[in-house]
Formats: sequence, structure tokens, C-alpha cells
Amino acid sequence: MKKHHYIYFFICLCFLFSCKKKVEKEVYDFEQIKEKKELTIITLNSSTSYFIYKEEPMGYDYDLAQDFCDHYGLTLNVKVAENTAKLLEMLKKGEGDLVAFAVPIQNELKDSISYCGLGQITHQILVQQANRGDTIVKDVTGLIGKEVYVEENTKYHQRLINLNAELGGGIRIHTVNEDTITSEDLIEMVSLGKIKYTVCDEYIAKLNRTYYKNVDISLQVSFDQRASWAVRKDTPELAKALDEWFAQNDNTPVYKSITKKYFELSKQPFEGDYEIPMSLPKGAISIYDDLFRKHAKGTRYDWHLLAAICYHESRFQNNLTSWAGASGIMGLMPKTAASLGLSSEDRMNPDLSIGAAVELLDRLDKIFRKIEDMQERTKFILAAYNGGNGHINDAQALARKYGASPYIWEDNVKKYLELKGNPEYYNDPVCKSGYFRSGQTTAYVDNVLSTIERFKRISPN
Repeated sequence: MKKHHYIYFFICLCFLFSCKKKVEKEVYDFEQIKEKKELTIITLNSSTSYFIYKEEPMGYDYDLAQDFCDHYGLTLNVKVAENTAKLLEMLKKGEGDLVAFAVPIQNELKDSISYCGLGQITHQILVQQANRGDTIVKDVTGLIGKEVYVEENTKYHQRLINLNAELGGGIRIHTVNEDTITSEDLIEMVSLGKIKYTVCDEYIAKLNRTYYKNVDISLQVSFDQRASWAVRKDTPELAKALDEWFAQNDNTPVYKSITKKYFELSKQPFEGDYEIPMSLPKGAISIYDDLFRKHAKGTRYDWHLLAAICYHESRFQNNLTSWAGASGIMGLMPKTAASLGLSSEDRMNPDLSIGAAVELLDRLDKIFRKIEDMQERTKFILAAYNGGNGHINDAQALARKYGASPYIWEDNVKKYLELKGNPEYYNDPVCKSGYFRSGQTTAYVDNVLSTIERFKRISPN
């Protein structure tokens, strides 16, 4: 062989070995994730998958992914996609390791992705009002002649069209095409009696059933649809680890508690008015009045404000923990309490809890210091105490963007906070905290202000 042939052969060998080495370097599966000690999930902002509440991340998919990471000592990173299509697009581009959202299983995608981890079998159901005396539709034929409201051009709309054809017509389908109306808004409208029926996925209905007691979600109106988390096809070890972990953990107390947290525990605030115990002296509101006065002294806060917050957080009961993990008479979240120097156990100490709550109010007062009117600022502080200041800051940013005042609550910031349950708004680049379910927070502001006046009448001094 001539000399230049040897040189050419040697170059080819070097090129082949370098390519092989390069391919080996590019392998990124579960072993590499464990070495890096980080797992990045791609998910959606929603009431079921991922959201921020009182400055703490949560959501059914998020909590399960966090538990998986805790098991393997991994740090969980989150990337949020705008919609379901973007989830798989971002996964294929390598922007994350795992789609932590139940995407519909499609055979045509199995060459590029692996379905693994959390698997669900879901279907669409009818949401109907179920107050005492209401007639419950128990069969799809009972929908003939009924008015059913759904979002236009959605899978729910298409299912109703198909079901109507199967029944030979008769369902009065009403489509809602306002960008600001979501499936969850329609469920709330059913609960309030504004409409009688809507259709949504079962898991959405189950979660919303924890907010509204007077809805029935028992009637299935579609065939079952399989859905699952997903990873790229080139990460088989990650897929295997997820499958094994779910198989071993889907019956553990932690897994059950996560499911219960989102789909069973009531999200409703306290019902009924507080009756002052007969054992209290005249003019007293609670057994903690002296503590409220003690911690209000030297601050700009009237002690009735502290008492009203306590009333709406716990009804003056010191042994409660909310579905989200808020505890103690002032309803402090674990991370918030820790940032104020309290342990989880300290939250159950009324004196420490009230003191920390005052510190939190001071912190929020500084955040909203540009609002000069103190009564107006109090509304923002209360909203942030209940839902987290990140969402209130987002609503201010939206108000500013759309020409409203970021320093006025009614018809301005409140309006845009209410719109943060819609993708058009919570996906806006000015929003940093994503999806928010605002109903309880806006009601909280009104209720606390009303209770302050009530307490002042009971105990003026």
C-alpha cells in the first residue's frame, strides 16, 4: 500500500473513533441525570398540573415529580409550555427530560417518545347542578332537549356534536367563544346556577368538585382515553426508572396523600358566621384578643385587622391545616413561616404565629408601598396574604399593559387578577407566576374588610 494510502486510512480510523467518542459523550439518560443531580420537567400551568399558590409551587403532576426527585436525591427544575402541542415539541428539542403532564397516547408518536410514569385512563363527563330537588341526568339520552355549554372548537364541543348525531339530534349545544371563559369558569357557572350543564375531562371535574359541593360529575359522555407522562425515546433508562417508581409507589401513603390533596380535600373556605362563645366576656371576639392587641401595638395595623385575618384563616381554631399546607391560627405556609424564622411546629403557637403574620404584613406593605392610599393598599396586602404577592404583581403588570391603574383594586388590578385563570393572560410575558385561580382571593379581600367592621362593632376598643 502506498504511503498516502496509509495516511488516508489512518485519518479515516481517527475520524471513526472520534465520531464514536462523540456519540458516547452525547448519551444523556438517567445515569447522567443522577450524576448531574437535576431533573427538568416540562409541564403546563393549570389547576391540576402546576401552579404557584402563596409563593409555593404545587400541583398534582408537580408534587408527584417532586416525590420522584426526592427519592433519587434530585433537584427538580420546571419549564412551562404554553399548550399541549408545545409540551412534546419542547421535549423533542431537549429543553427538558420529562413531560410531567398526562398527554393523550398516540401510536404515531411512539417512534419518537416513550409513554411512562404516571398513566391515566380518563374520559369526558357531564357536569350538572345537584342541589336538593334537582333532577340528575343519569343517561346520555336525558340530554335531549337540554342546553349544554362548552368552549367553542374544543374536544368537548366536538364530542357533543358527535353525541348529538348518535342520539339523532336534540341536544341544544351552546358554544362559548370568549377568550376569557375556561372549562373551570363553566363549572363555576353550573354551581352558581347560571347554566345547567357543561362537559369536561373527569380529572378536571374531580378537582373542581372539591371547590363546589353542589355539582354532580357521575355521567360519562365519551369513551375512555389513555394518557401518560412521556420522555424521549433515547432515554429508556429514565422511562424504566419512572415506570418502576410508579409501580412501587402508587399505593404508598405519600402517593395517596398527593391524590387526596388535589382530588378529595375540600378547597372551600369556612361556611357560616362565627358565633362568639358564651364563655367569653362581653365585648370579646376570641380567646386571642390580647395577643392581637399585643402584636398590633406600635404598628399601623388595627388589632381588628389581625383578628379578621385569623377568623378567615382558621376561625380561631389552632389545630387546622388547609389542603395546601397552611397551618396555625394565621394560616401560614411552611416556606413563608420558615422565611419569617418559624419552624413548622412554631406555626401552631398562637403568639408566634400572630407575630410572624405581622412581619408578613410588613413585608407586603413594603412591596406595595407605591400605593399611597392606605385603605387601597390594604386590599392589595390582603390579596397577597391570601394568594401570594407574585400573582398580585402579575395582575398589576397586566393592568399597566392594558391601560388600567396598577394602584387601584376595584375594576383595575382585581379585574386582571380574575383573568389570570385564562391562558391568554397567564402566558403573557409580563406574568411571572403563571396560572391563578382568583375567586377565593378576591372574595377574601371583601370578606376580611367586612369582618373588620363587624368586629369593631362587637369590640370597639
